[in-house]
Amino acid sequence: MPQVVYPLDSTKRFTDQQYVGHNRWHPDIPANVTVRPGDVFRVDCREWFDGAIVNDDSADDILNAPLSTVHVLSGPIAVEGAEPGDLLIVDILDVGPIPQEDTGPLAGQGWGYTGVFAKKNGGGFLTDQFPDAYKVIWDFRGQTATSRHVPGVSFTGIIHPGLMGTAPSAELLARWTARETALIATDPDRVPPLALPPLPQDAILGTLSGAEYDRVAAEAARTAPPRENGGNQDIKNFTKGTRVFYPVFVPGAKLSMGDLHFSQGDGEITFCGAIEMGGFLDLHVDLIKGGMDTYGVSENAIFMPGNVDPQYSQWLAFSGTSVTLDGEQRYLDSHLSYQRACLHAIDYLQKFGYSDIQAYMILGAAPIEGRLSGVVDIPNSCSTVYIPTAIFDFSVAPSADGPHQVDPGMGVPMSAG
Repeated sequence: MPQVVYPLDSTKRFTDQQYVGHNRWHPDIPANVTVRPGDVFRVDCREWFDGAIVNDDSADDILNAPLSTVHVLSGPIAVEGAEPGDLLIVDILDVGPIPQEDTGPLAGQGWGYTGVFAKKNGGGFLTDQFPDAYKVIWDFRGQTATSRHVPGVSFTGIIHPGLMGTAPSAELLARWTARETALIATDPDRVPPLALPPLPQDAILGTLSGAEYDRVAAEAARTAPPRENGGNQDIKNFTKGTRVFYPVFVPGAKLSMGDLHFSQGDGEITFCGAIEMGGFLDLHVDLIKGGMDTYGVSENAIFMPGNVDPQYSQWLAFSGTSVTLDGEQRYLDSHLSYQRACLHAIDYLQKFGYSDIQAYMILGAAPIEGRLSGVVDIPNSCSTVYIPTAIFDFSVAPSADGPHQVDPGMGVPMSAG
């Protein structure tokens, strides 16, 4: 096993660890540890809510999920010799759940969860159709996930970190704040909000304290969206064997990571839509000096995905176009067409006995593929959702015999939103 440079004790809260990480982005958050180009090392990561979500049959914890506390990130980790303008190479050598033999109280120790947030607490991709809070618990056995809340389904997880990135420069941070603040101002009372402004409440900023903590907490960016530094990209193929090239904006690069997922469908459409867990990452780092200019990577990471995806060979695909549910035509709206494709798939799966929310959770957690299939034929964008048929214990293909009826089991826990 590689040297553990960032250990976490699963019995302790995030703020009680040997190294206290962070849940905001800011260039002045100090690095906890330093590695060198060429080093191979292990980083432990907490589940993104730091244990707030529990393994039970209630969705009250999702309803009251403390979004001001996320994401709890391991880091920053400084890379010796990294300077602004370099490209930081990060190889994901291995990634997995919390490496303990017994199941325990924390997500990652044999189990994980998928959730839908209430509309008033963040919502999700289909928040107008699913405005309440829901939760599904998934059990892990090797690389396979099953759930007591979604019977008749099992699949191989594509384990990956949902979030990894380098620290922004002060100038980049200011650009983020300016553009997101301007967006919020266009509809400041929208529920859910258009963006998340800096929020000092519940900010965790490593070793900072006193006046310096107060200043950084007031300026630091939330970790929810992906940005030029990488961040919360939630890319399901970002798994073992992946090589990433991150822009470096500050001395040392200040690499951070977290939000590990056992599995996820393209888009993480339920927002808390992956199978969330705690776990570990084995990494190798190196540098390309001046690589941002050399390769034209002025912003946004590029990566070479790993090759450990499950080998599904048969798919059932659903399409959607950029027309609203009430028949309004939109111009090449790919976001809308992907929503319609997802809703088409949800309607279809209900014919087999699943509830609408069980079908929604399958799309969020299972390794479905989402594609922009047509973006040039005005006025309709066409998006597609591919579901691997082997994840079901029965045939989901249309036939003259009609759809098999699955026993819906205990169903998905819900709390009124």
